[in-house]
Amino acid sequence: MPREIGRKVIAQNKRAWHDYHIEDTYEAGLVLQGTEVKSLRLGRASLLDGYAVIKDGEAWLINVHIPAYTMGTWTNHAARRTRKLLLHRKEIAKLVSKTKEGGLTLVPLALYFKDGKAKIEIGLAKGKKDWDKRQTLAENQAKREMAREFRHRNR
Repeated sequence: MPREIGRKVIAQNKRAWHDYHIEDTYEAGLVLQGTEVKSLRLGRASLLDGYAVIKDGEAWLINVHIPAYTMGTWTNHAARRTRKLLLHRKEIAKLVSKTKEGGLTLVPLALYFKDGKAKIEIGLAKGKKDWDKRQTLAENQAKREMAREFRHRNR
């Protein structure tokens, strides 16, 4: 029986949505050590500098920071170690073909527990230019202002 039911978000990479056009998302499991799981259960992780690569038919998560468990001993893990992602072979083949063809990269979007198991959501992303970022910010601001006006008129 799982310890938790549902989805408990540990960390999100909001900057990825700002810096990239996210074309597709995938959910992957993580191969973790015991102290990493304990540190995640305390809600401590950072996805900001992380990315994923595919080497020799396996997906790897690189540069994601899971800090050392405070109550750990000599068995503690390295904070920025490379972690294996658990994906189906067909998903990996699809990701390999898409990343090789057109300047796409794999970016971690969210780290969470789903039914007691640690999962990560990775996105197939294409980098935005500076003008894209400004345009997106202007669109979001216009949407907020319109919603604000509708709220005031409906009072």
